[in-house]
Amino acid sequence: MKIAVFVSGRGSNLEAILNSPKYGELFRVSLVFSDKSECKAFEIARKYSISSYSIGNKEGSKSYDEVIKIITDTKIDLIVLAGFLKLIPEKLVNLYSGRIINIHPALLPSFGGPGMYGMNVHSAVFNSSCKVSGPTVHFVDNSYDTGKIIAQKAIDINDVQSPEEIAERVLQVEHQILPFVVEKIAEGKIKEVNNRIIIEN
Repeated sequence: MKIAVFVSGRGSNLEAILNSPKYGELFRVSLVFSDKSECKAFEIARKYSISSYSIGNKEGSKSYDEVIKIITDTKIDLIVLAGFLKLIPEKLVNLYSGRIINIHPALLPSFGGPGMYGMNVHSAVFNSSCKVSGPTVHFVDNSYDTGKIIAQKAIDINDVQSPEEIAERVLQVEHQILPFVVEKIAEGKIKEVNNRIIIEN
């Protein structure tokens, strides 16, 4: 299975996918895209000899029409949004319906939607006095954080002293749950049954 990964930052979730024990056997990252012209994720891509492109209006960046052509020419099977902060255009979502997943750093449907990314999410969770948080992996539709939920993992945050502590704990679990979901998709073990997403053993 060929994967395209979209990132906006340091690429730690990209690295987690690349470090999966099933990497190379079940799936491979073929493309990396970012809305930044330079980011840590591109360094990781270069290390693994993965083609990488920036998206946007800056010189040397690709338009989404060009991105779609690159993705289709490469015969990508799955798009993974791994800390990508922009809304994916409807044209791409429709073209890859059911084949785009996103990781969100809170337990959806709570703490999702426009503006709810990165430390904004963890600050909202902290200020709400929630006792648990954790990442959600979900399918992508045409609005922020509303696609069907594939997997979630709740973690205890009862004793945290800051949003930064929540971020650190959630990120550790993101690095487990995202590669797990990618592996299960590659194995054909994720199904929709009665309007719910089921992960088979």
